[in-house]
Amino acid sequence: MSRRILVTRPAGQADELAELLRDRGLAPVIVPTVAIDTASAVAELDAAIESLDGADWLVLTSANGAEALAARLAATGHRLPETVRVAAVGPASAEALRAAGIRVDHVPNEYLTVAIAQGLGDVRERRVMLARADAATPDLHDALVERGALVEEVVAYLTVEGPAPSRDPLRAALHDGLGGVAFTSGSTVRGLMRLASPVDRGRARSIPAFCIGPVTAQQARHYGFDVAAVASDHTATGLADAIGDHFARADR
Repeated sequence: MSRRILVTRPAGQADELAELLRDRGLAPVIVPTVAIDTASAVAELDAAIESLDGADWLVLTSANGAEALAARLAATGHRLPETVRVAAVGPASAEALRAAGIRVDHVPNEYLTVAIAQGLGDVRERRVMLARADAATPDLHDALVERGALVEEVVAYLTVEGPAPSRDPLRAALHDGLGGVAFTSGSTVRGLMRLASPVDRGRARSIPAFCIGPVTAQQARHYGFDVAAVASDHTATGLADAIGDHFARADR
């Protein structure tokens, strides 16, 4: 029987990872532990777009933020000022921007806070706008401020951790037996912990956790998960490879 892997990605984004897991002989169980709310951030994002004149960098830290930006540009008919350079954290973010016809000037080789901040070069007295989730950690903001940047943050979308409709499906998945849980962000970890009962949290922690990157892994460990593998390529494909390779070694 194929090992069942809990996929915690939001609705509309889980199918890609699920298909990649199937290709590797695994059985995905989709239970979104977070939901994405773009509607509540429209006014703030529109205002930020209108204020981009004079900014030096616009940084998108996720594909969700990139897609939210692209949608608002299309809806309002605005274009990004030619003088603004755009940084996309991760290939998925860059792909979402390019698909909308937005030029991407920089994609960091590593998706770690220090690497992202360093990748923007000399940002002293430069105006840098960060467009990201309401639940984003302050690490990148703080790293840029330390480098002398004039940082402005805009909420591009809201992350709802622990959406109520997922509570019963999560309980069922945990009780039916799982071979692993795939986390794609710190918010997916926190969302699972919000949804699960105290008993089910213990059950979840007994399952090997697989994380898309080191920041997510850090959050998983913080909540007591045993991280079995971290993707070296911080993408859905990289995560599926890490999970597949782990079980291939276990079966030898």
